[in-house]
Amino acid sequence: MQPSSQSPYYYQHAQSQGAGPPPSQVNQQPPPYNSVAAAQPPSADEIRSIRIGDLQPWMDEDYLTRCFYGTGEVVSVKVIRNKQTSQSEGYGFIEFSSQAAAEKNLQAYHGTPMPNAQQNFQLNWASLDIEEDIKALQLDSFEDSHIASADDAKPDEVPKSDDTCKTEVEIKPQENSVPKYIEPEGSQGTTEEKEKKTPAQDDEAEIHKKRHLNVVFIGHVDAGKSTIGGQILFLSGQVDDRTIQKYEKEAKDKSRESWYMAYIMDTNEEERDKGITVEVGRAHFETETTRFTILDAPGHKSYVPNMISGASQADIGVLVISARKGEFETGYERGGQTREHVQLAKTLGVTKLLIVVNKMDEPTVNWSKERYDEIEGKMVPFLKSSGYNVKKDVQFLPISGILGLNLKTRLDKTTCPWWNGPCLFEALDAVEVPPRDPKGPFRMPIIDKFKDMGTVVMGKVESGSVREGDSLLVMPNKAAVKVLAVFIDEDKVRRAGPGENLRVRVSGIEEEDILSGFVLCSVVRPVPAVTEFVAQLSILELLDNAIFTAGYKAVLHIHSVVEECEIVELMQQIDPKTRKPMKKKPLYVKNGAFVVCRVQVNNLICIEKFSDFAQLGRFTLRTEGKTVAVGKVTDLLP
Repeated sequence: MQPSSQSPYYYQHAQSQGAGPPPSQVNQQPPPYNSVAAAQPPSADEIRSIRIGDLQPWMDEDYLTRCFYGTGEVVSVKVIRNKQTSQSEGYGFIEFSSQAAAEKNLQAYHGTPMPNAQQNFQLNWASLDIEEDIKALQLDSFEDSHIASADDAKPDEVPKSDDTCKTEVEIKPQENSVPKYIEPEGSQGTTEEKEKKTPAQDDEAEIHKKRHLNVVFIGHVDAGKSTIGGQILFLSGQVDDRTIQKYEKEAKDKSRESWYMAYIMDTNEEERDKGITVEVGRAHFETETTRFTILDAPGHKSYVPNMISGASQADIGVLVISARKGEFETGYERGGQTREHVQLAKTLGVTKLLIVVNKMDEPTVNWSKERYDEIEGKMVPFLKSSGYNVKKDVQFLPISGILGLNLKTRLDKTTCPWWNGPCLFEALDAVEVPPRDPKGPFRMPIIDKFKDMGTVVMGKVESGSVREGDSLLVMPNKAAVKVLAVFIDEDKVRRAGPGENLRVRVSGIEEEDILSGFVLCSVVRPVPAVTEFVAQLSILELLDNAIFTAGYKAVLHIHSVVEECEIVELMQQIDPKTRKPMKKKPLYVKNGAFVVCRVQVNNLICIEKFSDFAQLGRFTLRTEGKTVAVGKVTDLLP
């Protein structure tokens, strides 16, 4: 039944659906959108969306979200565009949690002058009729449609704010009806109707796509970490041949011909000139079952704090060891970074290690089983002493990073007849994802921040989930923020869970008010912020056989926090054999001791008790460039 033209809710049906004027009215000026709605006002629970017309190309989801921020509870924002031209206008659909929120926004912005769009508002009543929506979008020709002609849109991703990206259209259903998505296809603007899950189920489906693992590459300087990372990206199709040729030329110009693969990971000139990694390199690749984030940690002892930052975000470690004569020994001896990196990785929660013996193709090695066995024989006792279960949590394998051998495919018997084990990709795929809690209190330690159409923070989600529209806190400064957008890698998503490395755009705080070590967290269950806590420490190696006593100062590294601290009191010494407290309160302790102490910092830091939240409760103490102790938080003091 067509609505009466006398009704105050009269409208041209196709136009009301965001499909543009019907073919006969292509060249006519459309009526004002804010004067149209459904023929019969629906029940209150159906009125939840506003449609905005005549969006300019630069008006994306983030722009619309900011327009409505603070006036109502925005559930989702979608933009539809004609993809045929980059200058096309579009339509926006803003969904709210209730009729009251939708009406409030309509009244707040109706008639308010904003660039090219704000005069064109309407309550999107008709979007509740799924079948009519589909018919309205199936126009006779592409020129008659404002709907983007795009490839199938992935239901678990939000389109990038780019006219060339895939487009997803969500139609808000009536309660108890089946939600559906409309996916435009073909050059003629035809559409295909596909049934989808409910929004809550769809969010769960997004989280349970390919599993995700964060892999940190650690080891002594020049072991070949960046070269292996670059080779992995090349073999997985993330880097093309032309780019490799470019890096080969650059490396040759710097007289570093064999380092060209490392240039894929070492992106700044300082790293390329020095031939060493300084910052933690980040990259992404996929196998058939898993998405991986590579964290390429620096191996030089001067940059151990950066290595700690990378390892604190990792689920699994790849320890790279050079098989070349003399290089393994240099890294393994006291003062070498192989030993310190292993100890730090274990302390920081990296419970699984793949140990790749690199440079097996070297003329001094030539895929020698004797050399491989020698390295494994020396490493196993040290790994056990560092707390690793070698049988369950450690795996050795030989590789050649520069040649890409035993990375993506197994070694050929003509190259290495004695190796019958897996290649690196297979070993990574076999690693189990660590336990994660998507329903726990949200915790994301912030490792970096920058400005990009607002304030953007970066970090790894340690607990809980986040989605657009969430209200969160930035601690310890207790700043209330609103989530405007969530990005995984370069893709914008509606929701992300634990283990993901995110970029989150927020409003309510300025970029300069955020520091590395702050935590984006739940409003209901915020992360504690303290200046004093009780900890159990294991003293590793004090400088020059110094003593550890009250007044000892060091640099505290806990998740992404780096803060000077002081030991205020030694409370108890722990017997290393019985693991029970000794009766006598210690005045000082030396290397190898276990002690319970009170630690104080100058500024508020966000930490948790290790028993409550391990990743925010384990730490290291360093002084003068050396790790002197590792520990865990046992209590928080007011």
